[in-house]
Amino acid sequence: MRLAHFGIGALVACRGLPACGAVSGPPPPSCEPGGPGLTDCGSEREVCCASLGVNGGTFFRTYVNEDGGPPANEADPATVSDFRLDKYLVTVGRFRRFVVAWNAGKGYLPPAGSGKHAHLNGGKGLENGQSPGRFEQGWVASDDEFVAPTDANLSCPSGTWTSSPQANETLPATCVNWYEAYAFCIWDGGFLPSEAEWVYAAAGGDQQREFPWGSTDPGSKGKYAIYYSPYDHDRTAPVGTAALGAGLWGQLDLAGEVEEWTLDGYSARYVNPCTDCSALTHVTARAAHGGYYAYDKSWLYPWYRVSGLDGERGPNFGFRCARSP
Repeated sequence: MRLAHFGIGALVACRGLPACGAVSGPPPPSCEPGGPGLTDCGSEREVCCASLGVNGGTFFRTYVNEDGGPPANEADPATVSDFRLDKYLVTVGRFRRFVVAWNAGKGYLPPAGSGKHAHLNGGKGLENGQSPGRFEQGWVASDDEFVAPTDANLSCPSGTWTSSPQANETLPATCVNWYEAYAFCIWDGGFLPSEAEWVYAAAGGDQQREFPWGSTDPGSKGKYAIYYSPYDHDRTAPVGTAALGAGLWGQLDLAGEVEEWTLDGYSARYVNPCTDCSALTHVTARAAHGGYYAYDKSWLYPWYRVSGLDGERGPNFGFRCARSP
């Protein structure tokens, strides 16, 4: 596993994982110049842009693993190459930096064709599993009109956004639609993870885990996941609060807190088999994973899928970025 470390004096621990190393470099723009929600995430109060390497491999996107038993009903194999996935969900503080750069539509918008997994397939990116031989288009200029992170749009009921920096900067950014999540990740030097990449990381690769951290029941208050239970939360918590819930490669909050947007269009069935590919044919709904603080334990499983409309905003939707290895 490769670990990316983005300066600002914080070093992310390797946690004993195999092939762990550090890559130095300037922080992505969402973590400059530092401050709440930028450089104080998790129990280690580290750079919120920390990005951790995921060793590629083959696994089953469809499976069931409950009560600590071996995985069952395995289907829909997928192979993913090495990539990095951010340790933390994008915070309100980080997203605020993007809103400033966007500048009410007069500033940053993604260049056409940007946002591809350019390290794959000779720069062509992910293959379209629905149309083999075709590849990622990246950002489409006609999507610019759907990027509108205004105070009014981000302030949906029960969301985390505040019009000026307050106490919410370390909470996950919510009420962000799919286009804005995609645009943010491009601006921040990455891309949205494909559904296969996200599930692979949350499942522990071919371990096909019950939960990202293993098979321990998450019942104790806020230790493994932020979700609804008789003991637990009725609101989001600062990212990384559930410190025992790290996945195999170290990412936190892959279960609970918010459902996470992925690149893929949602369809009832996966494209099978899949190698470095995604459901790229345009649809109006996108696949999301991860559960939500107001949902029960059954939503925390890596294989559990939901969908959201491209332009949908809600307190249940957030995201994290992926990056080249």
